[in-house]
Amino acid sequence: MKSPLLALPGAVPAEGADEGVAAHYGDIFREQRNLSQGTGFVDLSHRGVVTVTGADRLSWLHLLLTQHVSQLEPQHATEALVLSPNGHVEHALYLVDDGTTTWAHVEPGTQGALVAYLESMKFFYRVEVADATADYAVVHLPAGSTGSVDGAAAVRELPYGRDLFVPRAGLEGVTAGFGPAAGVWAYEALRIEGHRPRLGFETDHRTIPHEVDWLSTAVHLQKGCYRGQETVARVHNLGRPPRRLVFLHLDGTEETLPPHGTEVRLASDPDGRSLGFVTSSARHHELGPIALAIVKRNVPVDAVLLAGTVPGTQDVIVPQ
Repeated sequence: MKSPLLALPGAVPAEGADEGVAAHYGDIFREQRNLSQGTGFVDLSHRGVVTVTGADRLSWLHLLLTQHVSQLEPQHATEALVLSPNGHVEHALYLVDDGTTTWAHVEPGTQGALVAYLESMKFFYRVEVADATADYAVVHLPAGSTGSVDGAAAVRELPYGRDLFVPRAGLEGVTAGFGPAAGVWAYEALRIEGHRPRLGFETDHRTIPHEVDWLSTAVHLQKGCYRGQETVARVHNLGRPPRRLVFLHLDGTEETLPPHGTEVRLASDPDGRSLGFVTSSARHHELGPIALAIVKRNVPVDAVLLAGTVPGTQDVIVPQ
């Protein structure tokens, strides 16, 4: 779904998973600085939007998701996952309830499979599930922004900003007063800096929540009854996820960034076995080149790693 905001001056279209919105508007570092200072907005209208209505919506979602949502207060933002029977991450939902409707935005292109799964689990519950992507779009405002949210159908208040669900037909009008636009490259650089995992980037077909620090934001450890809960409890009690997410400060003398999937090895053994892979990378306006990577649990936390040919030091996100 191509965003009308690609018509803004300087817009360069994004590719891959973020196709349909702008990668940047001509100055990626200025766009990052603007967001860091609470100015501007990010067009995330390529993301999927799913709504759930009905009297049983929260108690029903509580049975299906990793998060405790049965008593979710209106306007309180949260995150949740849908797991496979074996505990692997299948969907990541970014939720808010407005008192009558639960709103969620999800990775582009995943809303169809999510809606199909939710529909299959309705049974006798009084709920209605809808793919609202054609009617609503997501816009992100950074922390400190003074932009008006009057045109939003729902708002997720977050430590790092606000996610607005706005009518897609009015996207240009709603964002007109938000200040300079920033592309998803700037948003991604700040996401990587904030150690926030993204489905399909920091995850693969065997990812469990413990490996990417979703236990701290998207999993409630005092609830059960959801698919995959046995794996979550077992690994949490043993304290040994097989892999862990790390933040990498990359060597700034290299001209290229290691792309998603680049193998990670020990710098002291560049021809040795692969220890993991790069999940996301970006050039940060202050930190320089940075990345997130998934590595084996027992990789020494003080080891210098090689992301392809680029050396990098680790910041621990998920402890050994």
